[in-house]
Amino acid sequence: MRSTRYPDEPKIPSLNPTSIFKFDKRKLEKTNTFNTVFLVPTGIGAEIGGHAGDANPVAKLFASVSDTLITHPNVVNASDINELPENGLYVEGSIISRLLMGTIGLQKVRTNKVLLIADKHTDEVIDKDLVNAISAARCTIGLNCPKVIQLDPATNIYAERTKSGRAVGRIEGLKKLFDVITENINNIDALALSSTIKIEENVAKDYFDSNGEMVNPWGGVEAMLTHAISVCFNIPTAHAPAISDSSRYMEHFGIVDPRMSAEVVSSCYIHCILKGLHRSPKIIIDRELFNEPEIINSSDISCLVIPENCIGLPTLAALEQGIPVIAVRENRNCMKNDLTKLPFKTDKLFIVDNYVEAAGLISVFKSGVSLSSVRRPIVKTNIIIN
Repeated sequence: MRSTRYPDEPKIPSLNPTSIFKFDKRKLEKTNTFNTVFLVPTGIGAEIGGHAGDANPVAKLFASVSDTLITHPNVVNASDINELPENGLYVEGSIISRLLMGTIGLQKVRTNKVLLIADKHTDEVIDKDLVNAISAARCTIGLNCPKVIQLDPATNIYAERTKSGRAVGRIEGLKKLFDVITENINNIDALALSSTIKIEENVAKDYFDSNGEMVNPWGGVEAMLTHAISVCFNIPTAHAPAISDSSRYMEHFGIVDPRMSAEVVSSCYIHCILKGLHRSPKIIIDRELFNEPEIINSSDISCLVIPENCIGLPTLAALEQGIPVIAVRENRNCMKNDLTKLPFKTDKLFIVDNYVEAAGLISVFKSGVSLSSVRRPIVKTNIIIN
């Protein structure tokens, strides 16, 4: 697909990427397994999961009461740490949107061949540490990374914030990156990216000094980049930000908010995405394969868990698909939407106080018992004389 306005745009292999807004309503809900989708949107300053992988314990909790947990990098990425549960699927956010919209499926894999594309850094120490990080992943998790491609000049990525406080950004120099992906797309299964994100001076220090009150400044533009690549190439993709210079290794932030601690004890920030992409599921776009038993599609999704006040494509898709939505009050964020104003059917929207209560509700759904039957007081049986 080439734009007449931007003639130098790369030619995308799919030629006509499916719009993320395309919707296919599911015809039924499969009940042979219970599959939970757990989302914490990037860049909204979520109390839980809005910092550095601090939703990992919640992911483990939900995985324990689900057959499969489908989640995204923002939940489990913690710089050099990733505690994705064994029955968890690491899926880029826009792919989860398309899954719920009914246009793609997911196929579990044993392993992926992961290509790393990294910006050539001006600091040689950082380049060497990146190679060491890849080698460590190869030796510890058995990662298959056939090569690392360095981009020189680098892609220009800028972190910015909206007036409402959300993290966003802008990206320059995508043509070269997309050309490299196009050249390699047929020989890889997943794509890891590493690049320096340019932010305003002192923003990083302000973030670590904020005691968790400031929105993570890097996540928004990272999501924009991976969304674009995932939609165009239909390949599992994740991004890790590289630090600006190696002197940062010696920078002392003191004792930070526990939710940020993974960042200050990490160096390359890339192991989390390598572990996630190692077994990230294959994206299936051929609808003829959706009925194959090993393919997870919208019919297999049992519930969606989100922070309260969050409305996006996943929430709207769940509403239209009849997928129960659990919204968690304790996970406060900068979004101001009222989910009760949406036309959810009876017993399709549940607003709970915390993730412990959400896990209990998932167990209720999975067991098949009526929620009212395990609560008191229990109402009298309704008798209608006709």
